[in-house]
Amino acid sequence: MSYQKPFEKSEYEQRLIKVKQRMEAASFDLLICQDPASMGWLTGFDGWSFYTPQAVLVHLNEATPIWFGRAQDRKSAQITTDIPDNNLIGFSEPLVQHPSKHPFDELCDLVIARGWDSARIGVELDAHYYTARAHQHIVNGLPNATISDNHEIVNWARLVKSEAELVYMREAGRIVTDTMNKAISRLRPGVRQFEVIADVYHRQITGFDNKFGDYTSLCPLIQVGEGTSTPHLTWTDEPLPDSGLVVMEIGAARRHYHAPLTRTMHIGPAPDEIVRLTNVIVEGGNESLAIAKPGVTCEEVEAVWQSVLKRYGYSKESRVGYSIGLNYPPDWGERTASMRPGDTTELQAGMCFHFQSGIWLENFGAAVSEPFVVTENGGERLSDVARELIVIE
Repeated sequence: MSYQKPFEKSEYEQRLIKVKQRMEAASFDLLICQDPASMGWLTGFDGWSFYTPQAVLVHLNEATPIWFGRAQDRKSAQITTDIPDNNLIGFSEPLVQHPSKHPFDELCDLVIARGWDSARIGVELDAHYYTARAHQHIVNGLPNATISDNHEIVNWARLVKSEAELVYMREAGRIVTDTMNKAISRLRPGVRQFEVIADVYHRQITGFDNKFGDYTSLCPLIQVGEGTSTPHLTWTDEPLPDSGLVVMEIGAARRHYHAPLTRTMHIGPAPDEIVRLTNVIVEGGNESLAIAKPGVTCEEVEAVWQSVLKRYGYSKESRVGYSIGLNYPPDWGERTASMRPGDTTELQAGMCFHFQSGIWLENFGAAVSEPFVVTENGGERLSDVARELIVIE
């Protein structure tokens, strides 16, 4: 089988070095990573297998990570990673959804067999697929170990993107640009919402120049009329109105690297209050991205945004940005740096964010969001779609 791995082996070796340095600083001997993004970033592992227990183990004294997962998915690990066969461990099939036993019982047996049963172990307590039951079986199965939350140690190692990663981020930006422009061209009275979204899915995957798109970690979101006063509604079979507001948040993914994007449209002439709000959002985004340079903190970028809103009598309580990169469902955020008060994370060149500038009022909302990468010249936008209230005549 011909499988094109997204990165050279040396890229993963450098990532492992970075993570081990963080492990030493945090006093961990062993990491058990179940977040599929952590697993993929560390090893290249890729497969729709995260609905069952699986993990990548990183030990300070082990030259390569260990993949642990369902036996039938072991071949996926063999195809997509450079992990040696002796570190590809499949658990017994009867443990899948067993009423009392758990695959991590065998994970504990593996840890004990390797002589790590008294290790200081970091687990991902906030990872989406790390269940309370999985954690309990690890705690029960390794009574001599010291087990604690690793506080997204791999996520933080992922924060600054390599040049190779930025290639995929920019390609995702190109795909999301094409996808959003196509979606906007479909917004006409009488067109049903699901028909617009069907085109979105097609464009997301088609990509450009034979550079295909992956499935995104969030599905496309669309809100119409009063629905725009909340951000996370999905499509229905309702036809678009003869006149009204439409907000769409979509993303594109290239080798699982994500570029999310939101735009606000109005079918027919737009009321002044919607035009005014959208103009303020665009102005706030422009000023915020202009200062998004290395050394500036996340909260300082957010403060610029808030100052523009305050200038015009608006406010936004939720964060205005969050880190993005490699991810899997159900979220394209990295769960690390956020642009909000109190986050003193200093920006570095190569960090990528979704500047999510949505403002939701009582009866309507608007958003003109941007995926961007931090550079010495400020935030470099990864997409290129009209930054304005887009009026559909």
